[in-house]
Amino acid sequence: MSSLALARRLSSSLGHGKKSIPHSAFATLANPLVSWNGDVSRNTDASPSVSATSRNHVHALCASSSTSATVFAKNSTFTGSTWSPASVPLMRSFSTVSSTDFLQAYEAHVAERLNEADGLGIAPKPLSAEQVSDLIAVLKTETPNAEALLDLLVNRVPPGVDEAAYVKATWLSALAKQEETNPYITRARAVELLGTMQGGYNVATMVELLEDSDNEIAMIAADKLSHTLLVFDAFYDVQTMHEKGVAAATKVMESWASAEWFTKKPKVPEVMTATVFKVTGETNTDDLSPAQDAWSRPDIPLHAVAMLKNAREGINPDKEGEIGPIQQIRALQEKGFPLAYVGDVVGTGSSRKSATNSVLWYMGDDIPYVPNVKSGGLCLGSKIAPIFFNTMEDSGALPIELDVGEMNMGDVIDVYPYEGVVKNHDTGEVVTEFKLKTPVIMDEVRAGGRIPLIIGRGLTVKAREALGRDAAVTDVFRMPALPEGSKKPEGFTLAQKMVAKACGLPDGEGVVPNQYCEPRMTTVGSQDTTGPMTRDELRSLACLGFSSDLVMQSFCHTAAYPKPVDVVTHHTLPDFIRTRGGVSLRPGDGIIHSWLNRMLLPDTVGTGGDSHTRFPIGISFPAGSGLVAFGAATGIMPLDMPESVLVRFSGTVQPGITLRDLVQAIPYTAIQMGLLTVEKKGKKNIFSGRILEIEGLPQLKCEQAFELSDASAERSAAGCTIKLDKEPIIEYLNSNVVMLKWMIAEGYGDPRTLERRIARMQEWLADPVLMEADPKAEYAAVIDINLDELKEPVLALPNDPDASALLSEVQGSHIDEVFIGSCMTNIGHFRAAGKLLNKLEKPIPTRLWIAPPTKMDEAQLVEEGYYSIFGSAGARTEMPGCSLCMGNQARVAPGCTVVSTSTRNFPNRLGQGANVYLASAELAAVAAIEGRLPTVEEYMKYMDQVKDDAADTYRYLNFDQLPDFVKKADSVEISAEMKDAAHKLSMGE
Repeated sequence: MSSLALARRLSSSLGHGKKSIPHSAFATLANPLVSWNGDVSRNTDASPSVSATSRNHVHALCASSSTSATVFAKNSTFTGSTWSPASVPLMRSFSTVSSTDFLQAYEAHVAERLNEADGLGIAPKPLSAEQVSDLIAVLKTETPNAEALLDLLVNRVPPGVDEAAYVKATWLSALAKQEETNPYITRARAVELLGTMQGGYNVATMVELLEDSDNEIAMIAADKLSHTLLVFDAFYDVQTMHEKGVAAATKVMESWASAEWFTKKPKVPEVMTATVFKVTGETNTDDLSPAQDAWSRPDIPLHAVAMLKNAREGINPDKEGEIGPIQQIRALQEKGFPLAYVGDVVGTGSSRKSATNSVLWYMGDDIPYVPNVKSGGLCLGSKIAPIFFNTMEDSGALPIELDVGEMNMGDVIDVYPYEGVVKNHDTGEVVTEFKLKTPVIMDEVRAGGRIPLIIGRGLTVKAREALGRDAAVTDVFRMPALPEGSKKPEGFTLAQKMVAKACGLPDGEGVVPNQYCEPRMTTVGSQDTTGPMTRDELRSLACLGFSSDLVMQSFCHTAAYPKPVDVVTHHTLPDFIRTRGGVSLRPGDGIIHSWLNRMLLPDTVGTGGDSHTRFPIGISFPAGSGLVAFGAATGIMPLDMPESVLVRFSGTVQPGITLRDLVQAIPYTAIQMGLLTVEKKGKKNIFSGRILEIEGLPQLKCEQAFELSDASAERSAAGCTIKLDKEPIIEYLNSNVVMLKWMIAEGYGDPRTLERRIARMQEWLADPVLMEADPKAEYAAVIDINLDELKEPVLALPNDPDASALLSEVQGSHIDEVFIGSCMTNIGHFRAAGKLLNKLEKPIPTRLWIAPPTKMDEAQLVEEGYYSIFGSAGARTEMPGCSLCMGNQARVAPGCTVVSTSTRNFPNRLGQGANVYLASAELAAVAAIEGRLPTVEEYMKYMDQVKDDAADTYRYLNFDQLPDFVKKADSVEISAEMKDAAHKLSMGE
């Protein structure tokens, strides 16, 4: 079999042969906007949707409209209206290589990939820029292998602004503009191939060709451009040509206005037949995208090998702990239908689009001209976690929540998406009925995903406006609408007000549950195990500059124990982020959240590619890498506003009770109230997909507040708000201004972005006003927790963060290892642990891991002598960062019992077969000393030692009080330009 045939077979390996529509890409954003009083700000369509965009403010990826040039183009290395690949030198000169040499090298790579997964084989990687350069060099010579080489050029080069796409677009542009000729690619064929690249580097040439003297070429360019969405400000060039009477440009404008990019795609079929691949119980994203294999996530076919690699009921891995149930999947595919992923609870845990990518690799459809990525597919679950649901939407899949109790592995079912019914394929009997989350999801599937639908719909609106027509698009698209009978509530929650502000609504207004909106993303975070995927998504979106005000990249998950691929990421990803105007941390700096939280602005909205991106001030809606890339690139994010659940604390915190106990008291109380169940079948979770809003602890420091907001991820909540007084926020921001200035002095970049954020913090500090929920705000549920009644610690039981118990119920349990670290900790926790350990007279009987969240915490703890205490106790001190928490670096011993301060304790996460309790740092330290969970009385005696000097123990890092930081900060001046930009952003301009 030839290398090309192998590549074809493996790239659709385990697929069912069904071809999908190409993913649409990105252009501009514009959605119909209305407010509650019926005033229409964009058109007369009555769809109740709100957005951060305005009529004259269109967010674009690589460049900005004139309205936003001084604000949103600030980060971009590109500011022109079009981009021409010919205007930038080639990455490397085309080499001299024979077709035989090239194909032999490629065949060697195919053979190497064929040996992966114990010989089952995986698809070859997409071509690199160097390979494309070599391939083109061969095609410039006479070669008997032209057909095979052309197939590789057409089908194995990533689209967008990938480096390989740049090389491909450069050469095809030269052929299209007759700067070169080639015996294997005619000029017309070159234009056609440019039109398959989705946008970015190919757009300028296609726009230019609209005016070509050869009408055939102009019309080919027009046809291809009509189905290209990543056009950026080149839209205005096409509009200008149209106004000048250029026929091909008019054809493009008419096509965009008619939404032919959408209407010429096949509709979602009336019936979708699939074979059930059922995973009973709870599937979390660790099951689908194991942390230990995080290094391979950008390589979708390779990473998918690890999906469901641990045996469980009904799942038979090919190689336990290494290779998932590939043979089982192949056997089911022999029935001749695509597979549908079915589960009781699906996709809980981390916000990993890699989990969706792995599922779709086996159960999705090929995307023409896009190597190693799949779209489409069915995901059915009694409960689907909100972030996973969103990543499925973004990928063009159809996720449906419905009763799966009567579906079994291997069943063949017919899903009727328009009727809302599932039938047995063989008998025609009704299995279950359902209602789609929103009818718009049908358009999302047809468009190839939620993101291309938003982009394309906005392009259609823009084209209609430019042609002087009614911009309403309800003749083509299903528009977001509120449920029947919805009315404006008497009051709004804090979250509803924050999101409304981010959408540009007047003060006092709110966005109500189930209302579609597009809030402005003021802050976006990315970490290193999802960062490479976010980078790839940004390339596919053709993003060369961020529109979000601040985008930050960390390296907290891989710095301590990097694999070779991680080292490459550490060297290349910082520049990728900084050249687009983002801020990049450095390996060893520490955990993303501990840094990103110090860059936040009160009452603003953001997102991040980590499920624990949960702001202690403002609100965040964490997402998969695709939506994070979209938010970073465009500055907005699509959101169906969730309902809220109010958790209201009252009373006084009792002796020995910590913030971590309050965290676990939330699910503990919800279980007592019947609002949460631990059993996965028929799982009940009042928090799932809703916003957790917390009141009653207004004097918490922001570091403490984050413990509560952070844990909302374990509740599967969509987001979290915490009502705080102004004083702790003022203290926090004064400290953070100094830290950000220190970062500039230390050479962190992009410095302009940091300056702008400092200026915005200083603006707020000059007039510190906070939003508050209205007294008559409505909630899906209210959970009251009386702190006077909480008199002993609360733990999460192995291995479920929802399962909760009082210490007295589990006291005496033997403990082998203890981990004190993760984003759930701050410097006070390590001081408390150190003070308890300092009183020891003999070695501890457990293995103790210590990992502070940031290098600043580590330095302070070293200076205060705590590292000496940890060393004397025999603790293993780790590089600041995530350490054991994610389970992708060091691991606890197989089968051991652990007390951990980490975020979650899913099976096999911290160690294979480990049983993990989640508890406070203080209780963890006591367990490390005793080798078991203490009695309540023993624990309280230890806590008496901490209580004596609690004020010293729980001091937080206030950088404005640390001389070294203040000195460096004093050397930094904020420019007038960045102050002006910050003011415009604060005013919503």
